[in-house]
Amino acid sequence: MGTRTTETTIPTGGVELTGDLVVPADPSGIVLFAHGSGSSRHSPRNRAVAGTLNRYALATLLVDLLTRGEEELDDRTGELRFDIGLLTGRLVGIVDWLRGGGAGAALPIGLFGASTGAAAALSAAAARPAEVRAVVSRGGRPDLAGPDLSRVRAATLLLVGGLDEQVIPLNEQALARMGPVAQLRIVPGATHLFEEPGTLEQVARDAAGWFGTHLGAGPADPPGRAG
Repeated sequence: MGTRTTETTIPTGGVELTGDLVVPADPSGIVLFAHGSGSSRHSPRNRAVAGTLNRYALATLLVDLLTRGEEELDDRTGELRFDIGLLTGRLVGIVDWLRGGGAGAALPIGLFGASTGAAAALSAAAARPAEVRAVVSRGGRPDLAGPDLSRVRAATLLLVGGLDEQVIPLNEQALARMGPVAQLRIVPGATHLFEEPGTLEQVARDAAGWFGTHLGAGPADPPGRAG
């Protein structure tokens, strides 16, 4: 059986969220994406990373963490994208949905967070230590997870652009609070959005390797050999 792509509706926190689920043949794990800073499941950067993970035999679930009405409010005010508690609750609900019989229920779970979504991903990992095995943050704000950082047990990779001078120290502060479960990796020549040639591809490869190792299947196979 080849790769299956499905739009799915997920009940969580009293609302229904829309997600895009991609399941390759014989997946070794599933990665739930946590968007931030006004982004959605249609983010071209996260979709590019997800596509690479699919080629490495990892299922992906990209979900809009806000309803359409909430997105319209956030577009006007920008307030919900920084509501880490709200985003964390939604992510925890999706993790519970997966484990409760949702798509990929039996697969090891990883979280991929970007910007403020990285803080929500880490807080969700702290809330579900038995379920979430690995986290990758891309240009994230892990510092916004606050006291939850010391409770994270999932193997965590913090990826930051080498030219992202404001975010690097924030990740260093988070790393110091997380201890040995986390690693900080600087992507040379990259700014905050990883728009420079080859930098987003590096993020995708690093994420695929991290999830492939820590979701229980060993290092991921190279593209073209997965599945």
